[in-house]
Amino acid sequence: MELPKDPVMLLSVINTELRDKYPSLDALCEDREITKTSITDTLKGIDYEYDNIRNQFV
Repeated sequence: MELPKDPVMLLSVINTELRDKYPSLDALCEDREITKTSITDTLKGIDYEYDNIRNQFV
C-alpha cells in the first residue's frame, strides 16, 4: 500500500499503523522501506510531531 501524499491522510494512516502493527516509528519505516524524515517532515508541516512514549504523532 502506498502512503497518501495528503498530510492529514498520512497522519491518519501512520497513527493507525503505529497503533495496530508497529512498536515504533523506526520499525514502521524499516518495514515499509521509507525514511523517517520523509514522514516527520511532512507531518511537521501540519504541526504534528512523533511522541515516542505514546508511539503516535500528536
